[in-house]
Amino acid sequence: MKNQLIVPLLFAGITSFSKVAAQAVAVPVDYSIRPRAIAAKATNEPVLDGNVLSDPAWQSVQPIGEMRQSQPFEGAPPSEKTDIRVMYNQTTFFVGVVCYDAKPDKLVISDARRDAPLDDTDSFLFILDTYNDSQNGFVFGTNSRGVEYDAQIDNEGQGNRNPNRQQGGTVGGVNLNWDASWTVKTEVGEYGWSAEFAIPLRTLRFLTGKDQSWGINFRRNIRKTNEIAYWSPLPIQFDLHRLSMAGKIDGLDLQSPGNLKLIPYALAQGVKDFRQDDAKTDLRADFGADVKYSVTPSLTLDLTYNTDFAQVEVDDQQVNLDRFNLFFPEKRPFFLENAGLFTVGSPGEVDLFFSRRIGIGDGGRVVPIIGGARLSGKVNKTNVGFLSMFTEDDPEAGIMANNYTVARVNHQFASRSSVGGMFINRLGMGDGEENNYNRSYALDTRLGIGKKAQISGYYAGTSTPGIEDGEYAFNLQTEYLWNGLNIRGAYTEVAEGFNPEVGFLLRSAFRKPEFTVLKQIRPNGKMGGILELRPHVSYRSYWNFDNFLETSFLHIDNHWEWKSGFEVHTGINFTVEGVVEDFEIAKGVVVPAGTYRHQEAQIVFMTNQSKNIYFNTRHVLGGSFGGKRYNNSVTMGLRFGNKFNSEYTLSRNDVDLPWGKFNTNIFRTRLSYAFTPRVFTQAFIQYNSVAELWSANIRFGLLQQANTGLFVVFNEIRGNEMVNNRSLTIKYSRMFDVLR
Repeated sequence: MKNQLIVPLLFAGITSFSKVAAQAVAVPVDYSIRPRAIAAKATNEPVLDGNVLSDPAWQSVQPIGEMRQSQPFEGAPPSEKTDIRVMYNQTTFFVGVVCYDAKPDKLVISDARRDAPLDDTDSFLFILDTYNDSQNGFVFGTNSRGVEYDAQIDNEGQGNRNPNRQQGGTVGGVNLNWDASWTVKTEVGEYGWSAEFAIPLRTLRFLTGKDQSWGINFRRNIRKTNEIAYWSPLPIQFDLHRLSMAGKIDGLDLQSPGNLKLIPYALAQGVKDFRQDDAKTDLRADFGADVKYSVTPSLTLDLTYNTDFAQVEVDDQQVNLDRFNLFFPEKRPFFLENAGLFTVGSPGEVDLFFSRRIGIGDGGRVVPIIGGARLSGKVNKTNVGFLSMFTEDDPEAGIMANNYTVARVNHQFASRSSVGGMFINRLGMGDGEENNYNRSYALDTRLGIGKKAQISGYYAGTSTPGIEDGEYAFNLQTEYLWNGLNIRGAYTEVAEGFNPEVGFLLRSAFRKPEFTVLKQIRPNGKMGGILELRPHVSYRSYWNFDNFLETSFLHIDNHWEWKSGFEVHTGINFTVEGVVEDFEIAKGVVVPAGTYRHQEAQIVFMTNQSKNIYFNTRHVLGGSFGGKRYNNSVTMGLRFGNKFNSEYTLSRNDVDLPWGKFNTNIFRTRLSYAFTPRVFTQAFIQYNSVAELWSANIRFGLLQQANTGLFVVFNEIRGNEMVNNRSLTIKYSRMFDVLR
């Protein structure tokens, strides 16, 4: 029965492929040649209205060159022309682009919110490597409606895939919550569409002086043909974040523009806990402020007082069907800025510093943050970071006041190589807290081998009163990534006494070997509408220090992606779970100690994400802890125009074990309406059947610069029979550019 199920999944659809002549062909590209351009110094500033073709300021600047496809036909010219112009003055960096399009009435705009994803729309993006270190940068982008999209990139956007298969997503490398102060305007005409970007230099970090060079690259998405094109060509497995393969813009004469921003906020909040016998609405008013000051153009000091995150979206609900920790990513903007600089370890598995330990207690309880400071940036070729935060005590929760201090240095060499160190200290600040501390330290290194391979690793230790042995962890990994081939191998070891209290451990005391082999194959029109095949195999296992296998996961899969945007993933998993001690997987269902070996078949369907209605489904059928588990997850997206977006997800587990049956359900609904790119309302509604809780997070935002403005936030948590908690928050913040 298993073979009858697995074989069709692995080879589904092969007989339906017909060999059709290609409409275009891939063109060989010499990736050792990087394009260069000269920055034009602006004599007159452009009028920011989206019109590039009729603006004399832009017409005096020559376009910087042609683009080439990365998808669907690597190296081929795009089907539509793109003219890109760049200029600057003493205060602002300007980019003007004309995206010619034969069918401007067919432009795809899937979302109008700030920072809305641009992958499945007609869009234009660029990245600036202002340090010219081929590692770190800033991304700006828009679509024909003028959406503001920006992000901060660390380590070429490289993050680690979360190792727990119950939780998806990539951690680290790309910070979408970095919201800068800049302007973009667009226009749609018979020629297609155009955009004008004005990036204040005080928004960026860079080295001053004459004849400076920045790394730069541009990307255009042409949705009707599913094309992706770059100015500096990239192999198929890379994206805009691959700064070591960006082009260069030379001749920049840069002086320090000065930067001092004051960002105060005022807040009014009402909270009512209905579980109390004498439930009353607690009213409070509060205020605080952040200060951002550029010590140098490449080194920034951030100060914060009475830090508040009332406008941040709540966490996604999760169900734990294992005996290890769940990972909830950081969403608070203050901690996300320059987060990549403070990252050492294997994100989502072994984090030396996990900022959610500051200001968030057990069960998600908010711990007030008094304030703190962060100094981050670059001194010559060395990245430096220092963070110190103070939290208040919470006697009701048994939490003492603490200081959290993090120091980080990372020196970069040529060829994507670096060496660095990190120190983290938590210190109890209350009376009688002399031995209430925890310290972590680490050394990490990365050695780039040309453009194709890399070796990296870290060694870390901790110091905790009462723990004397086994306070170490280390990792060594190698990776080859080129020509559509990704080969990765790694080994991680975490000793029994390793205790990073200001970090995150998915599990403790383990030895973990792992490897991945993935190949991207472009048929280039020889298999009907197939855009890409991605056959791959991955393996990881966790052994304790008694050489007992606690987890093993072998995954064999192939992804089938069509040029239409339709995808099918077909795979099989071979799993081993070694349970050392009995544990309760669900209420009244106890899994006894033992070793459980199983197989799982899985299949994923994804329709075109740019359509007004799209679906994603994931189905896993197989064994679990001596019985069976069926996991089915279905997501439907529904859009009306480019203003209303919604997504509905149901994830269900049906588990049938020798010791009992149970099921779990997680339901999520995200609704958003963008009146303009800066005025929106959003609702996030969830149901968790295990906790028997409904929750609603409804937010209205009227944004100004850099994610400041007016926020109105309503939260409610409801049990099956009554409301548990309800709150309404009104928060207003404003950015004052003191030196402007």
